[in-house]
Amino acid sequence: MAKTKTPLTPAIRQLRQAHIEFSEHHYDYQQHGGAPHAASELGLDLHSVLKTLVFADESTQTWIVLMHGDLEVSGKNLARQLGCKNLAPCTPEVAYKQTGYRIGGISPFGTRKSLPICAEASILELTRIYINGGKLGFLIGLSPQILNDLLQPTLVSASIHT
Repeated sequence: MAKTKTPLTPAIRQLRQAHIEFSEHHYDYQQHGGAPHAASELGLDLHSVLKTLVFADESTQTWIVLMHGDLEVSGKNLARQLGCKNLAPCTPEVAYKQTGYRIGGISPFGTRKSLPICAEASILELTRIYINGGKLGFLIGLSPQILNDLLQPTLVSASIHT
């Protein structure tokens, strides 16, 4: 059974400091299960469960990329929209160094370093999103407008169906 106590992560601290209301969703984490496993465990629509990915460009600028759980990121399309030559996913070590979170528990809130964030534009069309709260097996639910207001991401169209 998943733990039900709220973990006091940097993400939760940032949200509480900003007086943001969110719902908590605990599930039994499965390595390499990703958004599909979380959505299945919680009975959520995979499209509304967001992946928080960390990419780097050719100059090693690191970006946080938010994508629907049922879609993949086109590195080429994303790079073109952000004015980079190329973008590729970071190694787990680089992602941890930049965000302070381990792979599988990365949240765009409360990151160690202030990183530019981009989000698939269609995320803002959802009524509610579920995103990692900074710990394995822990998602938070909130309005996409809160994500937009608090993080002010660059909106992109870089999804591909797999």
